Amino acid sequence: MSKIDDRLAELGLTLPEAAAPVAAYVAVVETGGLAHVSGQLPFVGGKLVTGRLGEDVSIEAGTEAAQACGVMILAQLKAALGSLDRVERIVKLGGFVNSTGDFTDQPKVINGASELMVAVFGDAGKHARSAVGVPVLPLGAAVEVDAIVAVRPA
Repeated sequence: MSKIDDRLAELGLTLPEAAAPVAAYVAVVETGGLAHVSGQLPFVGGKLVTGRLGEDVSIEAGTEAAQACGVMILAQLKAALGSLDRVERIVKLGGFVNSTGDFTDQPKVINGASELMVAVFGDAGKHARSAVGVPVLPLGAAVEVDAIVAVRPA
């Protein structure tokens, strides 16, 4: 078991199978010491979390959805890198929140993914970030999160 696998177990987290892309892209591209992870959608209990913040999704449910996106980012990284111990640093997360025009708590929602990265990687999980509201996301998802991650050589 790797150090990060041990940490995930301590947190009570089990990584799902890495989700297959839903269009013409790949889930992870590793180049120049960085892994670029495509936007991941939130699956909780095997079901896609859909809806709009400020309309029919609470901040708490949105935060849980963002955490689920973070879990899928970890699953994608493990599938692509072979081990999460290759993660040197979470460099940046990009958070997209399906929200109404007057909803302004996107940063609180995306904290679900940000706090997960710090819980898993400690200081190496602290990252730059964007958290933006959008009028619609693929498949009606409530949240989508992508990542840029510094990686150690294999």
